[in-house]
Amino acid sequence: MPDFLFDLPLAVTGPAIIGGLCLLAISGLLLVRRFVLPRLRIYREDSEFSGAMIQCVMVFYGLAVALIAVNVSQTYSDVSKTVSQEATALAALYRDVSCYPGPIRLELQNELRVYVDQVIHVAWPQQQHGQVPSGGVALMNEFQTTLISFEPATDGQRILHAEALRAYNNMIQARRMRLDAVGTGLPGVMWAVILVGAIIGLSATFFFKVEDARLHGILVTLLAAFIGLVIFMILALDQPFRGDLGIGSQSYQLIYDHLMQP
Repeated sequence: MPDFLFDLPLAVTGPAIIGGLCLLAISGLLLVRRFVLPRLRIYREDSEFSGAMIQCVMVFYGLAVALIAVNVSQTYSDVSKTVSQEATALAALYRDVSCYPGPIRLELQNELRVYVDQVIHVAWPQQQHGQVPSGGVALMNEFQTTLISFEPATDGQRILHAEALRAYNNMIQARRMRLDAVGTGLPGVMWAVILVGAIIGLSATFFFKVEDARLHGILVTLLAAFIGLVIFMILALDQPFRGDLGIGSQSYQLIYDHLMQP
């Protein structure tokens, strides 16, 4: 699937996909009815075999597309949970370091604040264009150095420091999973199955001998529109951070506005 399609508005890609399949269906049907069907000896009793073959084709295609759609939807949901987990870990980490003593508290708070601002305004736009952001690595390394340099003096500080380290590790794990998900998408072979299967399934409906061409055209067009809707849904959810349905940075913005304001 061409990469630029994921950046187009859904109001453009949806009608384009559905309209393109409907146009393909109508054009193919007209050509087959005019140039192919007159050259074939098709009898009414042949419809039983033709119907059984089309059912087999559409069942196998429907199963393949359904499995792909479920996988895409599950991936989208998993990435959304990962984003929420990272934001939650950041909030917990910020609250932990807010209980640290003296100047180190202000330093850790500021470093976390800078990191979250970088995620919202720099990293997220890159993710929305399919690029893996790398600017947060240096910020996290700086924060880690400051956090580890703290030497607890009391039992309460030791417990607090252990909790802060645990929250930091959880945040790092969620961040790594988020970055890995930037390039998540269906491989080309699956898109080939979806698109070629749609063409094969539609083409098989052209060879029925239906007396009323208008009825034949209406039914084929409805089938093409339905297949187009399914393909459009898969495209809209395929890459979780891209397009109109892309996962946004609202979770981070909420933490920044309500928790991290100096």
